[in-house]
Amino acid sequence: MPSRTPSNAKPKPLSDNDLEQITSEIEAGRPPMVWFTAAAVGVTEGRSGKVVSLGDPADGDFLQIRPTGSKDVLSFGPTEVTLTKPPRDRSSSPPKTAPEQKEAPVPSTASQPAPTAADKKPAPGSSAATANKAEAEAKPAPAPRPAAPAKAAKAPAARKTKTPEVIVTISGSSEGEWTVDVTNGKKRTVRALPVAGPAVAQAAKLLHPEVAEVVEGLLETVRGAQEAKVQQLQAELEQARKLLDELSD
Repeated sequence: MPSRTPSNAKPKPLSDNDLEQITSEIEAGRPPMVWFTAAAVGVTEGRSGKVVSLGDPADGDFLQIRPTGSKDVLSFGPTEVTLTKPPRDRSSSPPKTAPEQKEAPVPSTASQPAPTAADKKPAPGSSAATANKAEAEAKPAPAPRPAAPAKAAKAPAARKTKTPEVIVTISGSSEGEWTVDVTNGKKRTVRALPVAGPAVAQAAKLLHPEVAEVVEGLLETVRGAQEAKVQQLQAELEQARKLLDELSD
């Protein structure tokens, strides 16, 4: 099972051991699950996907991956995915609300004496500067400038979906032996499987007239060679019988 890492730890790219593990699981019919890193182009970081097959590491993006929820198979490099499942993002949890503050009771003014004219006089030592300061504080603060609109994020480059190639090779010899090889992508799934000549001729007729003509020509060559061999064997058999009759006399 994939291990969990702390939220501040960077996911590790695929190592040689990880690639060997992925290869073993694919051959066992269990496409492994991987997660995309920040280096992945065109896919959100932390999204999961399954490795369908592996290509030639010399190609760079040799991992054929189908992202979760998608039917397309895309190509990625070993630095764009990881076997380590990313931790859950807890930043999206709703913030805790602050407890409500109770309003302080308003003191009753019934028992307080009404202010007199003497109370309304300015305090001794006050000056015009104090009055100007109070007037400046009373003015409303200037409205903040609106923030500049953020630039639109650059759309990720679209990836080309690679379709696995299947190559079927039919080989024939002058001895009349026919074999079939099948290559699926970079892996040869069928190697030198023997097949009968009539079956090859029938398949060639279904494919294309030119293919049937080539196969028929090779079959004629094999047929002529076998007939010559039969005639030679019959001549040798006749010679042996003649010699046997002479020895019997």
